[in-house]
Amino acid sequence: MRGWERVPVVVQGQRRRGARAVRVVWVGAELAVTFGVLVLLLVVHQLYWTNRQAQASARDQVARLERQWDAQQPPPAGPPVTGTPSSDPAVSTAPERPGDRMRQEFRSTLEQVPPPRPRRDAAYAVLRIPRLGLTVPVAEGTGRSAVLNKGYAGHYAHTAQPGETGNFALAGHRNTHGEPFRFLNRLRPGDTVEVVTAAARYTYAVDRTVPRTTPSDGTVIAPVPYSTAHPSLRYTEPGSYLTLTTCTPEYSSAYRLVVWGRLTGALPR
Repeated sequence: MRGWERVPVVVQGQRRRGARAVRVVWVGAELAVTFGVLVLLLVVHQLYWTNRQAQASARDQVARLERQWDAQQPPPAGPPVTGTPSSDPAVSTAPERPGDRMRQEFRSTLEQVPPPRPRRDAAYAVLRIPRLGLTVPVAEGTGRSAVLNKGYAGHYAHTAQPGETGNFALAGHRNTHGEPFRFLNRLRPGDTVEVVTAAARYTYAVDRTVPRTTPSDGTVIAPVPYSTAHPSLRYTEPGSYLTLTTCTPEYSSAYRLVVWGRLTGALPR
């Protein structure tokens, strides 16, 4: 009889161990589901919400800059004074093309009075790339939280300013936080890139692309840009260059994609 009395105790212990195992599995499943939901929310936040916030912020900043510039514009000049053409044969009577005099005066002004340097992290220009349908602010510096994560293009502070001789170099996110440079790889030679400031409208033409280089290839933003990693990709003469940089491939920061351009025109805004 004593042997039979032990049987229920053994069965009960097995049931308890089985119940504990079930609870452990259940708790583990709940934790796994909770972790999965958190990861999913993080992905949604990074891929959707940060883009939405940054793009809205960038649009507002562009509108704010344009309103500020319009408020600073002087009143329009009166009609030009007409007169009798000079009879001096040394003076050319060939008709001026529209904008010729304005371009000459503007270039002379730029040479005499360089634009003021922008404040760190402050938005001071607008970048437009028609092929990409892109319009974003340009801010001084490339800090993540202060500039790039707002969906702005960031100006490498030690490089030239728009229109200046040297290299006007910009960085931007390719994915998340507005991803303004996501489709930078779609640019082709001859595509137009426009940079607008309070004083001027500068037009650059895309010239060439470095599809993939290392993050340490810093000479791509040199005054006369070239790639240390790809020696055949280089410029050899001073000029007014534009450099756009972003991470590549998508959703990775392993390499850099670089687009170079040259200044082709400058006009008052």
